[in-house]
Amino acid sequence: MNKVISKCIISTLCVIIVGIGASLALKAAVGVGAWDALSQSISSGVFIKVGTISMFLNVSCVLIQLVLLKKEFKVLHAAQILVAILLGMVVNFMLYDVFSNFIISNYFINIGLLLLGLVLCAIGVSVIMALDFISFPLEGACMVISKKLNKKFGMIRQLVDILSIIFALAFAFIFNQSITVREGTVIGMLIYGPMLDLFMKIIIPRLEQLNLVYQKISE
Repeated sequence: MNKVISKCIISTLCVIIVGIGASLALKAAVGVGAWDALSQSISSGVFIKVGTISMFLNVSCVLIQLVLLKKEFKVLHAAQILVAILLGMVVNFMLYDVFSNFIISNYFINIGLLLLGLVLCAIGVSVIMALDFISFPLEGACMVISKKLNKKFGMIRQLVDILSIIFALAFAFIFNQSITVREGTVIGMLIYGPMLDLFMKIIIPRLEQLNLVYQKISE
């Protein structure tokens, strides 16, 4: 099978996995990541599905790349729009259809759901990062901004998280909605990065065996 087709199929499956993971974290309702918290806060205020808000926010990240890159904007950058749409559709389907009657009142089970969601997101994102074929719109925009400003990617990505939390809290107060930044947000900040590192070490050798990636793991 053509490597490009293989990467497209794997990337699509990973976006779906990330969408399911994000849905579980949202359903747990004990706090989500900064970017998802922003989507959830806006969704609660304007009564539009959270996956749809996520689509708009992610597409805006692609537009930012278009403005900054100009002629350097390539097909794979534009393909991030498809990622944004698929991710939003999966979140809407899982959250409002599959999980609509799924109610858990036990706090510790909800924490377990959050952790499961974080694991699924970390697996999906790790595979896509390892493939180095297409990126999620938010990470793609942060990478472009970091290169344009000659700043570290991690610093830009962290700044976006900080701004997302500020805006999420602002929307919650403006629309008198429940605050989406909670303990789950802190848990995600503490364990998500290490999980990415762990899964990358596991995933990269397997993708190398399939000749889909040639990045070696640093000792």
